[in-house]
Amino acid sequence: MRSPPLLATPVRAWATTLRRRLAAGLRRDRDLAPLGQGCPALLIGALVAALLGLGLFLFGGYQAAFLPLNRLAMLLPDGLWEWLTVLGDARLAIALALFFSLRHPRLFWALILAALAATVLTHGLKPWIAAWRPPAVLPAEAFHLIGPALRKSSFPSGHAMTVAVMTGVGWCFLPRPWARPLLVILAVAIGLSRVAVGVHWPVDVAAGLAGGWAAAWLGLRLAARWEGLAGSLAVHLTCVVLAAGAAVLLLIDDGGYARSRPLQLAVGLGALGWGLSQYLPLPRRGHSY
Repeated sequence: MRSPPLLATPVRAWATTLRRRLAAGLRRDRDLAPLGQGCPALLIGALVAALLGLGLFLFGGYQAAFLPLNRLAMLLPDGLWEWLTVLGDARLAIALALFFSLRHPRLFWALILAALAATVLTHGLKPWIAAWRPPAVLPAEAFHLIGPALRKSSFPSGHAMTVAVMTGVGWCFLPRPWARPLLVILAVAIGLSRVAVGVHWPVDVAAGLAGGWAAAWLGLRLAARWEGLAGSLAVHLTCVVLAAGAAVLLLIDDGGYARSRPLQLAVGLGALGWGLSQYLPLPRRGHSY
């Protein structure tokens, strides 16, 4: 009888251990959030944000409230706004998911699905709504610009949509309800940072928050419908590789916000290190497969 390849046994043992940890995480998440019931609060938040954006547009036009908010933001340091706006970077958001991907795989799966829905929505709207950003419309001396002078594809704000997805999915899994308003405050602050750095109108931000919370609701519903895929090791590892790729991209490019480089490097390196420690543990002395 031919003996199995040298690596076959340790690889099978590694996969078996990973499946067990994945199953334990799924049971843990089931106690936190019954996804089948949905999360109506997300639809309410999306509706409020959409109505706010519509109100701004109807009563003040597309540029409504930009200059007052942009000037008011100058009371705080530019570096603070850079850090806040980078928290809405999709690369950073997906990289952060590596920190809980194995312990909370159901949360991770819902987040990935919501992020995909938000990506389709964002890139579906931007080509059809050819809106110019503030640097392309206003003279440089009229407003305060931090970072790159982006000019095209203003509607909706991708950063606002990203943070709405993160906070929306997190809202439904957060075990302490009293902390949920903090997620809303964080989402609004990161959305407003896009106005503070001078690359989005408030209408863009409101639309981004509305779309992100709607995408989070959809992601949660899809995660409930396709719950079996969350326990698939192949699907899970594919999503992990995607998150690891986002972490690598953080290390390569700062996105034009140099002051936030320490944050990006810390998240990128931390996420990769944590992911390796969880998915590729080093053999312990005396341990055998």
